[in-house]
Amino acid sequence: MNKAVQVLDERLRHIVVSSSTILISEPFKQMMQDAAVRNSANYYQHLSALQALFTQIKLNESSIESVLISTPVGEFYPTNAVRNAQVAFNRTFLYELLKERDSPSVWVGSHEDTLFTGRSRVLSLLLKPYTESSGSDVYIVINIKEEAIRQDVYQDFYSQRIDFLLLGSEGQEAVTMSRAFGDLNQQSGFLSQMADRRAGHFEYELRRPFKSSLLVNYSHLKLVDDWILVSLQSKSDLLSQITLIKWLIVLIMGACVVLAFVFSHVLTARLLKPLYKLQGLMHKVERDNALEVRFESKFDDEVTQVGDSFNRMLKQLAALIEEVKMSEQEKRKSEIKALQAQIDPHFLYNTLNTMLWKSETAEKHDVREMIMSLSKLFQLGLNNGNELTTLDKELEHVRQYMEIQQKCYEGLFTYAIELEDPALAKLPLIKILLQPLAENSILHGFEHMEQGGFIRIGVVREGSSLKLSVEDNGRGMNADEVFGELAQNSTERSSYALSNIYSRLQLYYGSGASMELMSTPGERTVVTLRIPLDVKIAVSSSMDS
Repeated sequence: MNKAVQVLDERLRHIVVSSSTILISEPFKQMMQDAAVRNSANYYQHLSALQALFTQIKLNESSIESVLISTPVGEFYPTNAVRNAQVAFNRTFLYELLKERDSPSVWVGSHEDTLFTGRSRVLSLLLKPYTESSGSDVYIVINIKEEAIRQDVYQDFYSQRIDFLLLGSEGQEAVTMSRAFGDLNQQSGFLSQMADRRAGHFEYELRRPFKSSLLVNYSHLKLVDDWILVSLQSKSDLLSQITLIKWLIVLIMGACVVLAFVFSHVLTARLLKPLYKLQGLMHKVERDNALEVRFESKFDDEVTQVGDSFNRMLKQLAALIEEVKMSEQEKRKSEIKALQAQIDPHFLYNTLNTMLWKSETAEKHDVREMIMSLSKLFQLGLNNGNELTTLDKELEHVRQYMEIQQKCYEGLFTYAIELEDPALAKLPLIKILLQPLAENSILHGFEHMEQGGFIRIGVVREGSSLKLSVEDNGRGMNADEVFGELAQNSTERSSYALSNIYSRLQLYYGSGASMELMSTPGERTVVTLRIPLDVKIAVSSSMDS
């Protein structure tokens, strides 16, 4: 590897030395004087005088493909080369590199030569000469044959299974070297390992086209310090003999292990088979919660006695789980009863007080309507002792509630109930979901208002969910804080009605149901409930409301 780097450095150094003969030659200096003053009258004289220099350079360094000198008074190149007139030098990326980098010389990796016909693959040495009598508009391009550089690197390695990469500072190929591993420089893992290591060698796992290991050695060129020569050698090829011995050892050891396993299995199978069976049943219970499995054996030994104890334990465990399930169901029913009992009587006192006041002021029609609404409200709320109601009954329940409240708070608010699809009317759901939300809007949202309140209740289907929303234009709330209290089951809740509804949704529907809160204080507050339509509600139809 070190020898290959030395050969390559020596080749590039010789190219630089050969190119410098142009800069110190008398014809070049005379041409530079005319270029400095933009005198193109002597162009052909300079072109003829420089031909000897071009010939001498190519004789001194056989790897040089072509030379181009770009000046303000014209371009100079060997007359035996055919210049591609369609490509101006100042339109090429070579010109851009010279302008971009503040350096008198720039090495450019492998590219297609567009300055001359033939479009061969070359490397380029870009020179920007500067003298006291010249400006900065003279540029020299020395094109080097890519094949010559490749031969320099591989000259001592053609008989060996080894490949090379010559990479630039950003991982791009400076010279196309390896066909087998030409895409390694595009793998970020390969480049990152080179960047992380300073020892100059590492092992790289190659996964395509098949998994293998490469032994990688690399070294920086001295003349072009941002170029890196990388050698790649298959670890399996290098260590093929050792690998063969290793696999023979592994094969012998494997055969010994197999024989030992066969003999031990034959000897212990009859003794340990019942124990393995019991172990398998235990794993099945642990993995699948299969409490119905039982151990059976025709022998009367210690393993059978352990199996009988295992069977008794499973029976007791199954009975205990069933008992816990029944206890949890009763607990859920009790919690639901307690939660619903806390919702119904909130407004009863206010309603009766309003009815008394209206009867004393002879507003018999309003009293009659309030009594009918209150009766209908309780009828729908009781729902014959059933926990489930239908959507149309739930909407009628909240409508009767708001009719009563409109009588209690005259002129305070108006309301609208919107059912998108009448076909949804008979959908089953748990009762008393919307009334507490409407009550929240009236008692808290319109607390400091005397008129102008509005409540909108909307029901729509969204995919496999039923969306119920209650919107008002009251004073609003801190939605994030309130919902945080609900989600954390906080004991200090700012909205008892919301916590009751949220708890009931979780008890009945589980994680399939959700509650969303959105509020812009003084403008709009929306509480949205989403209930899955494909979840069977596991409650008893005979429970008391």
